[in-house]
Amino acid sequence: MSLSVHFETKQHVLLVRLTGELDHHEAENLRNKFQSIMVKQNVQHVVLNLESLTFMDSSGLGVILGRYKEVQQIGGEMVVCSISPAVKRLFEMSGLFKIIRLEENEAFALETLGVAS
Repeated sequence: MSLSVHFETKQHVLLVRLTGELDHHEAENLRNKFQSIMVKQNVQHVVLNLESLTFMDSSGLGVILGRYKEVQQIGGEMVVCSISPAVKRLFEMSGLFKIIRLEENEAFALETLGVAS
């Protein structure tokens, strides 16, 4: 299965919904799209909805960590929501939850960043 990516901008927040598998085959493409949209849309925060992401490897973690650093540099925040158990375990093992906040769902994540759904 490949990766399907949906980007949506709501005010100053980039909403990223990932579906499928994020592995080394898909990581570079996602990184390029992600960076391009962040620059074009002039976003401050990122919400990653990982509800339909079934698999992620270390290259996927690298893409997320890289975008986290970019968001931090502009004074923004990255929030992960609706994460599947398998991907949640990877986040826990890698320590990403120490720097990236986890919220239960997309609506609440947006609300915490000041965007009404």
